[in-house]
Amino acid sequence: MSNLRVAIMMGSDSDLPVMKEASEQLQSLGVTNEMRVLSAHRTPIETAEYVKGLEARGVKVIIAGAGGAAHLPGVVASLCVLPVIGVPINATPLQGVDALYAIVQMPKGIPVASVAIGGAANAGILAAEIIASGDSDEAHNTKKKLLEAREEMRKKVLGKRI
Repeated sequence: MSNLRVAIMMGSDSDLPVMKEASEQLQSLGVTNEMRVLSAHRTPIETAEYVKGLEARGVKVIIAGAGGAAHLPGVVASLCVLPVIGVPINATPLQGVDALYAIVQMPKGIPVASVAIGGAANAGILAAEIIASGDSDEAHNTKKKLLEAREEMRKKVLGKRI
């Protein structure tokens, strides 16, 4: 088993400017991750093979970004029992609202968590919080880094003078 903890998926490389924020947040918290472009529609076989192999590789959370039809997070969730966090991406004239609805309106039995449209940074933080909920040394270290990041945010706000 590898030490990979979060898999970040997107349906197109045009999603990368948004989705890289999840990876950056995870890296800042010391959480290992990898990013892949796999499409629910254009590469369904490869998507299924990748997802089905993630748990054996040590992955604990999947972040899946999608715009337009936004099927990737739901398809991924249907293929495994790992937590899936959907990131709706503004990729259509509907400005990501269509993607948001597609992600949050999953049928009973196949849940997908969601963050705001374009909210990949929060998806990374949420994935780290899920990992931090465990009892391992890794979980404790991740929790410590999350708390340190929160303290830095607090200090930054308190340091503002108007």
